[in-house]
Order: sequence, then structure tokens, then C-alpha cells
Amino acid sequence: MAFSYHRTIHFPDTDAAGVVFFARYLFICHEAYEEALAAAGVSLGGFFADHGVVVPISKSEASYQRPLVCGDKVRVEVVPTRLSDNSYALDYVLWKQQGSGEKRAAVVRTEHVCIDSTTRERRPLPAPVAAWVDAAGANA
Repeated sequence: MAFSYHRTIHFPDTDAAGVVFFARYLFICHEAYEEALAAAGVSLGGFFADHGVVVPISKSEASYQRPLVCGDKVRVEVVPTRLSDNSYALDYVLWKQQGSGEKRAAVVRTEHVCIDSTTRERRPLPAPVAAWVDAAGANA
């Protein structure tokens, strides 16, 4: 099931041309990711602390379909999907709010893998994260 995060585009998000700088899309998506985890009851302090495993991004891609500028209101949809026992993907759609409707502004995907923080060997997803990913897949 998709989680929605609402945000306003701010001046520091934009480049010299006045549109959102490409790397800021990933920043905005990461904000939505954190909000989705928190809404699912995953402790952010615990998730981002080193408890022997870490969950880095192993791949990212983005397609920019409509410019976003300072003051635009956006809704970011976040949909997690399990890829394996130790990895998952997050699919994001950034929707630009226009009057009473929305227009797709960007599509972003990140893939995450759980690894041991010392050996860098793959490890199963932490239980709270696995539960969040699996619950989203069950509601899709």
C-alpha cells in the first residue's frame, strides 16, 4: 500500500535555473522514506543506529517528467517491495499539486540491501523493516 508524504518545494531545493536540482529529488524521496518508516512504527533512531547491520542504497534511478519550482506543493507516494530476504525496493512517484488535480513530476526507485556493518556480508532484513515491506506488499 502506498504511503503519501506532502511537502513544499523550498528555495534550497532549486538550482540556478530555478528548478529542483536533480539530486534533491533523492533527498526529498529519502524524507518520504523516513516518514513512511515512522508511520509504520519503525523506530528511526534504532533503524539508523548501527546494531550490527546497515541497510544502504545499492541502486537508484530517476525519471524527471515535469519541472518543480520553489513554492510547488508535492505529494510523494512511497511503495516498498521485497526483492529477497535481504533486500527491498522503494518506488516513489512525486505528484505536483495543481489546483484540484495532480500531475506526475518524477518517478524514482531506490534499492536497498541489508548487510553486516563489519563484514559487509548480506544479512536478513531487520524484523521491523521486513514487516513494513511485507505489509505494504500484502496490501498492494
